[in-house]
Amino acid sequence: MAEKNPTIKKLLAKFGGQIEVVASPFDKMDTVRVKRESILDVCMFLRTEDDLDYDLMRDLTCVDYIHEKPRFEVVYHLYSIYNGHEIRLKVRLEERDPTIDTVTSVWVGANWYEREVYDFYGIRFNNHPDLRRILLYPEFVGHPLRKDYPIDREQPLFEERKETKGVR
Repeated sequence: MAEKNPTIKKLLAKFGGQIEVVASPFDKMDTVRVKRESILDVCMFLRTEDDLDYDLMRDLTCVDYIHEKPRFEVVYHLYSIYNGHEIRLKVRLEERDPTIDTVTSVWVGANWYEREVYDFYGIRFNNHPDLRRILLYPEFVGHPLRKDYPIDREQPLFEERKETKGVR
């Protein structure tokens, strides 16, 4: 069924061996697995191709499959407001090299999503404009949504930061 989708047809024609259509028995959203080195090109194509126009990145997250190789899967949910269609992209990453290119040049809104994934899973986004923790404090050790993160781990104490003038 997914191969009938015009987006999937265009992706297969343009990227061939760099992508794989993934069947999902749980929902009707078309899903494509993308090779790590092609994610930026695939996203740029989906965003700029006139009749596709995926102008909204609804979500970017990560899944930790601790007992699988590759261990991590970065997941992108994209939507075309004008055309009303959606697609899910998935990229698998090895535990020894959990890095992938940033897509902030395609969707500015990816900035905070990528920072959140970095914060909680330790996935590094190459060429990100400001890759630092977004929800946890800078001294926090580790990445708490990894499945091997100890539930009873104590974090270091830090001196309370002084308020900056004009900031509350």
